[in-house]
This record gives sequence, C-alpha cells and structure tokens, in this order.
Amino acid sequence: MRGRSWSRPPTAALSPWQPRRQRRARGWGADGRGREAALRAEAEAEAEAEAVARPRTAAPASGPARPTSLRLLARLSDAASGPADLASGHGLPESKSHVLTERILLVQGKWKGKDLESRDLGSMLLFTGSEALQRIISTLANKNDEIQNFIDTLNQTLKGVQENSSNILSELDEEFDSLYSILDEVKESMINSIKQEQARKSQELQSQLSQCNNALENSEELLEFATRSLDIKEAEEFSKAARQIKDRVTMASAFRLSLKPKVSDNMTHLMVDFSQERQMLQTLKFLPVPKAPEIDPVECLVADNAVTVVWRMPEEDNKIDHFILEYRKTNFDGLPRVKDERCWDIIDNIKGTEYTLSGLRFDSKYMNFRVRACNKAVAGECSDPVTLETKALNFSLDSSSSHLNLRVEDTCVEWDPTGGKGQENKVKGKENKGRSGTPSPKRTSVGSRPPAVRGSRDRFTGESYTVLGDTAIESGQHYWEVKAQKDCKSYSVGVAYKTLGKFDQLGKTNTSWCIHVNNWLQNTFAAKHNNKVKALDVTVPERIGVFCDFDGGQLSFYDANSKQLLYSFKTKFTQPVLPGFMVWCGGLSLSTGMQVPSAVRTLQKSENGMTGSASSLNIVTQ
Repeated sequence: MRGRSWSRPPTAALSPWQPRRQRRARGWGADGRGREAALRAEAEAEAEAEAVARPRTAAPASGPARPTSLRLLARLSDAASGPADLASGHGLPESKSHVLTERILLVQGKWKGKDLESRDLGSMLLFTGSEALQRIISTLANKNDEIQNFIDTLNQTLKGVQENSSNILSELDEEFDSLYSILDEVKESMINSIKQEQARKSQELQSQLSQCNNALENSEELLEFATRSLDIKEAEEFSKAARQIKDRVTMASAFRLSLKPKVSDNMTHLMVDFSQERQMLQTLKFLPVPKAPEIDPVECLVADNAVTVVWRMPEEDNKIDHFILEYRKTNFDGLPRVKDERCWDIIDNIKGTEYTLSGLRFDSKYMNFRVRACNKAVAGECSDPVTLETKALNFSLDSSSSHLNLRVEDTCVEWDPTGGKGQENKVKGKENKGRSGTPSPKRTSVGSRPPAVRGSRDRFTGESYTVLGDTAIESGQHYWEVKAQKDCKSYSVGVAYKTLGKFDQLGKTNTSWCIHVNNWLQNTFAAKHNNKVKALDVTVPERIGVFCDFDGGQLSFYDANSKQLLYSFKTKFTQPVLPGFMVWCGGLSLSTGMQVPSAVRTLQKSENGMTGSASSLNIVTQ
C-alpha cells in the first residue's frame, strides 16, 4: 500500500465548521431552508470519496480522521444549534427538536470519548433520524387532518351561506311581493273611490242639467204664449189668456228650480300625500336581533312548588313576537356551571313578560332561569341567568331496615304477605340443598343480613310493619304528602326517633307520633302517641299532608287537597326525627320535594301552637 496524505475530495458542499457568513453567501439561508438537501449531498460525496481513498490513505499528522457518520453528526449538531434547527424546519414542535439535538450531542460527546465505533454511530444516527422522521410524519399527518377538517368546515359553512342566502332572498321576494300586493290593493281601492265620486257627482249634475233644460223649454213656451196673448183685442179672451198665463207661471218649474249646482267640481278630498309613507319605505332595513331581556329577581316568586319568573326588555321593541324561557335544576349557587350540568328545559311561545312554572318537584337546591326574546326572524341572546333557591325535603324509604313483609321501592311501599316467608324458604332451601349438617358459615340468613349503611339499625319485625325515611330532620320546617291505596286495610303516617325499636309500632311509644287509619272490620281514624289514642271526628282524606316544624316542636296533619287541619301534636323534639310509615294489606305512595304550602303557613300562624283537642297526647320526650 502506497502511503499518501489524506486529502478531502473536492465537493460543492461547504463544511459546517466554516463561518456562518460564508455558508450564507453560498446559499445556506439563516432560516435553515435547504439544509437537509445540502447535508445529504455532502454526505454522499464524502462517502464516495472516502470509499475511493480509504485503501491508500494514511492518517494525517494532525489527528485521526472523522468517520463520515461523525462528520454528518457534526453537521446535524451544527444545524440543530442554529436559529431554526433541522427538526423545526420540518414542522417538529420545539420540545421534540430539543430531544433530537440532545441525542445528537450525546452521540457526538461519546465519539470524542472514543466510546462508540463508526458503525455504532451510524446505527444511532439511523435510529435517531428514523425517530425524528416518524415524528415529522406524525406531525404532518395531524396537521393534514386538521387542515382537512377545517376545509370541510369551510365547505360546510360556504354551503350554509349559499343555502341561507337563497332562503333569505326568497323570503325577501315574498315580503316585497306582499308589499306590492298591498300597494296594488290600496291603489285599486283608491281608484274605485275616485271613480265612484266622479260618477256620483256626474249623475247629480246630469240630473240637475236635465231639470234645467226642461224648465227652460217650458219657460220659453210660456213666454211665447204670453207674447201672443198681447195681440188679443177682445177683453174677455184676453182676460182668459191672462189667467192661463198666471196659472202656468205659478206652476212653472223654472220658478221652483234651484239655480245652484248640487255638487261642486272640487275633488281635493280624494288627493293623497305619501311623503311619510315614502320616508317609512326608505327606512326599511333588515330585522334587528332582539336584545337580551333582563330578569327581575325581586319580582320572581318561589312558592307552593311553583316558580314565577318576571322579566323586562331593556328598551321598547315593538318587533318582539314572543319569548322563550329556559330553566334547569342545579345544586350549585351562583352562576350556572358549564360542566356537569343538566340540559336546559325550554318553554316556547310565551306572549307576556312573566311565566309561572307550577307542579314542580324541588329535588334540587336551586334552579337556573334565562329568557330570550324572539321576533319573526330570529331569537336574540339569552338574558343573564338568574338562580333561585328551591330547597325542599327530599327523602326515600329505607328498604334496608323495613319489615320483610313490605316491598319498598324509593317512594312506594306495599304489603307483601309472602315477603318474609318466601325469602326465608328461599334462603333455607339454598342452605340445605345437598347438605345434612350445619349450614355453611359463609351463607347469610335473613336475620343476619349486613347492617344498613344509614344507621346500622335492625330490621323491623314482628307486627311492626314499619318503614322509615332515609333522611333525618334536624331543623327547619318541612312538608310531604302520603296517598294510600283504596283497598288499604290499615296504615299509619308520622315521625319517629332513630331509636324506635324493631318491635315498636308507630304511636305506641314515646318516641313516635302518627295518625292511624283502620279500615278493617270497623273504620277508625285516630292520632297516636305514647300508646295513647285520640279519635278524630273528620273524614279520612284522599291525600294526607304532613307538616313538621322541628324547631317549633310541632307535627301537623292536613287534608292535602283542601288544606284542612286534621290534627296537631305539640312537643319538643330532643333528637332528629325520621318520617315513619306503617302499612298492612295495602300500599302507600309518597310525594317529596315539596315546599310548605302557603295555606299551611298561614294556618300555622293562626293556630298559635297546638289545638285544644290535642292536649291529652302532648308530651315532652327525652
């Protein structure tokens, strides 16, 4: 092998170690455009030259030669350190371009430490370049999808503009055709009025003209006869002619004829002046979008499970056709939240500036309201939403502690005579199937079911066919209603402390208060507390309303329809109370989420405490 000095073959590319100014002069822009093509061309040229020169080349005195892959890494490193690196030139995010630069510098640093072979560096470069290219491809694909979606949106918007413009133009033509039609009708009516007036006056004048012509002819004839009479010489004949002339003059129409025209030729009362109308037509413009109404929270009313919303327009607008009221329930105070909220319910075509929503169930703490004004063409912006408080007692029946003979579902309870036996037989059958010994400890009997989460109390049993509500009342005034099935034999409605025993019946302990209805054998209606009974001489209502004033120590029962007071307990509640219900051979359904009715509040104020008939059952319990 002949020794010769290693020399770099001529190439059109510039070394990345040359000054930046010189590279810019040769067409390498500062913005990084064309760097990848230049690097690729230079790498190919150097690889070709190195392949030719390697067998006859000795190491230069200045130091070891850099492999092609390292020179390319150096160029990539130099390019990545520029103001617009190679990665960013391909649309890579800044964070990804930094990752590529760090990997290049890492490889370059290992080369300086002679930790990597040339082929290792080439593999690393290939891997890094492939990973960067994949990122570029992914970025370009995402960008292409984004642009394509935007193009689809633009096309859809363009199509919508064309369709809506066509519809608007069609409606505009219809409106102007309607105006033209109205103008034509008005013009035709006015023309007819002028013609009728012309015909009337012409007829009057023609009639008067005919009368005058006839009178003139008669007068001329009489004048000629009188003239001839002057030539009569005989006195008698002259006297006779004179009398005839006198009679004819007296009866002549010329002397009874009015010589004043009955009508004038004036037609000014039918002239028109459309200057104001022309000004009005000149002011025709596109229908404006109505402004947002303003809800007046002070005028809004929440009572009797109804909400009355009152609003007004910020300024007079006679183009308003109707309003749209939107509302939804929420448990958040203040402005409505965008996320995790229910959809707005809509009430359309409201003609006035107030509306009452009645028959609501207040199963949330608040309700949001907003209003939009609509004219013939478009609905305006929504008003600022208003939040109104709609708190009420909401509870369900606690099935975890109810008697086994009661079938409980949320707000309904029914007597089930086979409930307990059926479940016991089912459990026993499972336990004893294929076994003759003691049941497996893993199997759970009805009596040893997992305790209820609410209060971990025992299930009612024996003849206490009771179910309690799952929400305790600790303060405030509350109201709910109960309706019994028509064939229900016996039921009780009231409240009880949580400490009510599993064998205790409502009204038979000092920890429960109720009214009891018995339709078995004989009909009775009574109030019960602490095993004392007070018969009630009133008709059992279809629905019973229960009012509980915990702080005031009052429990009252009402006819839910007429709001007639049935009975009131006056006591002092020393513990939280739970709504309580007992049912036998029948069923009950509850209505919760109700505000205290206004009529009940009024009656409570007038009662001034308990009724006289309830004194025998009132007691303070500890």
